[in-house]
Amino acid sequence: MQDPYFIAYESDISDYSLPEKFTFPFSYEPHPLTELAAQELQEILRTTNIKNEISGKMYGVLVVQNQAGELGYIASFSGQDYEGEPPVKFVPPIYNRLELEGFYKKGEEDLVKINRKIKTLEEDQNFKKLMAELKEQSKQSNLELKSEQEKKQKAKALRKEKREEGMVNLSPEAFDKLEDKLRKESINEDYNYKKLNKAWKKKIAYIQSKVAVYESQIQHLKKERKQKSTQLQKQIFDQYQFLNVKGNTKGLEEVFEPIGYPPSGAGDCALPKLLQYAFAHQYKPIAMGEFWWGKAPKSELRKEGRFYPACSGKCKPILGHMLKGLKLEVDPLLQYTAEDKVIETLYEDQQIAVIVKPAGLLSIPSKEIKDSVLTRMQKKYPKATGPLLAHRLDKLTSGIMLISKDLESHKFLQQQFMNKTIRKRYSAVLEGRLKEKDGEVNLPLAVDEDNRPMQKVDFEAGRKALTKWKLINQNEKKTMVTFIPVTGRTHQLRVHAAHPKGLDAPIVGDTLYGNKAERLMLHAEYIQFKHPKNNKLMGFENASPFGLGSS
Repeated sequence: MQDPYFIAYESDISDYSLPEKFTFPFSYEPHPLTELAAQELQEILRTTNIKNEISGKMYGVLVVQNQAGELGYIASFSGQDYEGEPPVKFVPPIYNRLELEGFYKKGEEDLVKINRKIKTLEEDQNFKKLMAELKEQSKQSNLELKSEQEKKQKAKALRKEKREEGMVNLSPEAFDKLEDKLRKESINEDYNYKKLNKAWKKKIAYIQSKVAVYESQIQHLKKERKQKSTQLQKQIFDQYQFLNVKGNTKGLEEVFEPIGYPPSGAGDCALPKLLQYAFAHQYKPIAMGEFWWGKAPKSELRKEGRFYPACSGKCKPILGHMLKGLKLEVDPLLQYTAEDKVIETLYEDQQIAVIVKPAGLLSIPSKEIKDSVLTRMQKKYPKATGPLLAHRLDKLTSGIMLISKDLESHKFLQQQFMNKTIRKRYSAVLEGRLKEKDGEVNLPLAVDEDNRPMQKVDFEAGRKALTKWKLINQNEKKTMVTFIPVTGRTHQLRVHAAHPKGLDAPIVGDTLYGNKAERLMLHAEYIQFKHPKNNKLMGFENASPFGLGSS
């Protein structure tokens, strides 16, 4: 019987060769068979008006070989909800939370009932009236007690004056009588204040006791809700059991145990569902690809039809287990090295050096790659003290960097960066044409936790990010600009260039936010700063190694 989830290619694939290794899902160039499968699925999505969705989705295709040796693919999407009737047979979720008779729906209904009870209590008119009365009486109590306290202080000051006058003007017998009178006044005032305070406490305590009846019920329901929610979450986690090619199974909690609690939606992304189905049905995974289709989310940079890596936050721990036993391609980013490229020195003295970093060289070493600006500088200046690097550039960005040879110089340069007195200018080639000649992009940025190291625009939690830009030249397909970053956020220029609310024109070669090219066309071409020893203003320029004719 033909598997309804196994999709045979519409196109002739007889001339396609199979990859030797499975796709490395966190950084990849899609295999031609993957691209063809995605094109066929996209054509179906296009004809079924998926674009009318409120928001788009990440879709995935997994090229597989069935037990009969036939080549085809299976498809999925990230998440569980789907608007309308799915246009193709997407593989089922690892656990279907939307099943009406399942424990999740019943547990969800129980939580809804508890929420309704809580809301009923919180909106009870008598409860609201008591809360308002408690607030008003507490306010009145504070005012009266404060007023009485002020009266006591004035009376105390007046008694002090009388006492001091009496010591000068009265006989000892008369002064003793005055002292006795003043003492009784003080005792009487203290008694009246305590009496008033006690009366107010009693009155407020009476109202609080009535409020506590409601609050106790609300807290009890919230505690019950938390317990049921935790139990329900635990039940859900138990349903997610992930297979790998060896037939070994790991649960969701076990997968995430080394790094913490599983994030919401873990296990519902496209690739884990595709691999689960393939392993369960003895299909051989050949290649994969995930692409966005539909309207883009407001914060994340997603372009319809473009391939994206698997998410790191939700998928990396899961895929670490599921991909065991498969021969994987090497991470393409690890293959991109700058060992054959030389760091150019523009200026050097006893305190600092001004260098030009080649594209592809890390500023600091990573776990996998040790070659970096820092390691090279450490070898070049073995007697240097302090951190050496006054700032950093992205691996794929080329251009001017400042090196500090001692701690005092490093602190001096760092202070200039913090005070935003250091001037920097970048040159870049963008995809497409711009309508304006100059302008500013002011979009706050935050890390995309599910897709590190990518950044996203976040107007609520993002940090201020401001970029000034100016058009230099353009042709029919590309535009060359200069960027002046007022702030220095991670990937600031790349996101501000690519985002629809920014320039809506990705930097050429930006594999995270745009399309692959020979290199990332971004170069730090100018810097101006004050020298740490003589306070002299210095400026250095290094012309961009690319232009509009670069590929």
